[in-house]
Amino acid sequence: MADYEERRSLLGDDDEGSFTSRQAARGPGRPMPAICDPSHLLHRVVVLLFMCFLGFGSYFCYDNPAALQTQVLQDLNLNTAKFMQLYAWYSWPNVVLCFFGGFLLDRVFGIRLGTIIFSLFVCVGQVIFATGALVNHFWLMEVGRFVFGIGGESLAVAQNTYAVNWFKGKELNLVFGLQLSMARLGSTVNMNIMGWVYSEVALAVGTGHTALGVSLMIAAVTCVFSLICALVLGFLDKRAERILHKEQGKTGEVIKLTDVKDFPFTLWLIFIICVGYYVAIFPFIGLGQVFFIEKFNFSAAEARAVNSIVYIISAPASPVLGFMVDKTGRNVVWVIIAVVTTLAAHMMLAFTFWNPWIAMSLLGVSYSLLACALWPMVAFVVPEHQLGTAYGFMQSIQNLGLALIAMAAGAILDTRGYLVLEVFFCACICIALMAVVMLYFVDYLRGGDLNQSAAARAKLQKEATSDAEIKRRPSRLTEGEFARLAPMSAFGLRNRYLSRLGAQLPDHCSTHLSSLAHRSVLK
Repeated sequence: MADYEERRSLLGDDDEGSFTSRQAARGPGRPMPAICDPSHLLHRVVVLLFMCFLGFGSYFCYDNPAALQTQVLQDLNLNTAKFMQLYAWYSWPNVVLCFFGGFLLDRVFGIRLGTIIFSLFVCVGQVIFATGALVNHFWLMEVGRFVFGIGGESLAVAQNTYAVNWFKGKELNLVFGLQLSMARLGSTVNMNIMGWVYSEVALAVGTGHTALGVSLMIAAVTCVFSLICALVLGFLDKRAERILHKEQGKTGEVIKLTDVKDFPFTLWLIFIICVGYYVAIFPFIGLGQVFFIEKFNFSAAEARAVNSIVYIISAPASPVLGFMVDKTGRNVVWVIIAVVTTLAAHMMLAFTFWNPWIAMSLLGVSYSLLACALWPMVAFVVPEHQLGTAYGFMQSIQNLGLALIAMAAGAILDTRGYLVLEVFFCACICIALMAVVMLYFVDYLRGGDLNQSAAARAKLQKEATSDAEIKRRPSRLTEGEFARLAPMSAFGLRNRYLSRLGAQLPDHCSTHLSSLAHRSVLK
């Protein structure tokens, strides 16, 4: 009975007959071992292990250029503008692909084949990238980053879909938390280990582009490992489908570009905040190592450590800050605090010689706080059927901004130096600050829905639920029976992650948040 209840909790399947027939198929007196039973917790823990490592290679290799900034510039004889092209080429495919990644997973490949294909893109992209360094052809390295970008963003959506297909209820919050920790672990390990890997390789083959290429090829092993995880996950999911008669997971992302013309002004302000803020975070981390070496006389190891503190802090801080935002509401106020704190951190780095650990720690906390408060606000300003389009467009312009600002930052650094670059980043954050202040006043004039307290929002949700229940009452029994029989979609559970990171969600979209936000807050 306990096993039956656990199976129902996992898959929402109330068909007792099918469960009995499966038990009979196993044969009398031959119960399936727990580790082999897809309905058992132990088996799901094994699946979770592969699920967490599915994106490890992608996150590890994304910031390979940042971890080896000095070596890339010296060994390939590049200027900073060319170096930042490596980040721009990652972002270019995702200006468009974020609209179609979910469609490809749902309608073309299926989650299992799609995950393997996107993992293969990540693996092949990293190998091409490393080969380009090995033969000293920078254009080939750019091609590798482009191919890597095609797989990286969509792989995160696939990882999410697997999570909501195997775990439900309160379990899902823990699963997303573990995935977040694994993402941060990949980024942090990369920042702190790739310099040592290069040093060891250089002792064996000598410094130069050969050592760089071999080091990047060694990093590609993590992508191969993630590809193996994708293959194993596909096998386990196919087996579970056969045994439990469950369906493949769906991302549930509904994208209609025609909805863009109906976006409210407040949503466009949110887009501006997103772009203005994130372009001052990721390009700075990409260029941070040499900055800390030159300005603060850090060793290469110390520079890599302080450059990774943003990722290290965000892992434990995100759930704590998300809980805080969830309990207090006031999303716009929290976004203002996050933007102002980030501006203060960049000004400290630009105009003072204080220990940079202080500024980078502030940056890590504010980065996590903004993710907790900003991304869920999209659900407050657009109707349910436009959420997929809104998140897709938000990610698209974010990647466009990251590509353009990465190139601009490299050019500024080459011609003007780090001080002017920091002033440029401060200007970007000021644009985000002006947009969020404008959002505050626009929202205030329209009733303050975005900046409500958690108590006020809960009261409105309760009233809306009561009204909706009255309207549905004549057909409630039929709908209730249908709801118990129908499997819950991945799209319907995706908001658990954003709920863990951000504010409570209104009823009309509490089960329909898109996964497109997932990679952006993890990157």
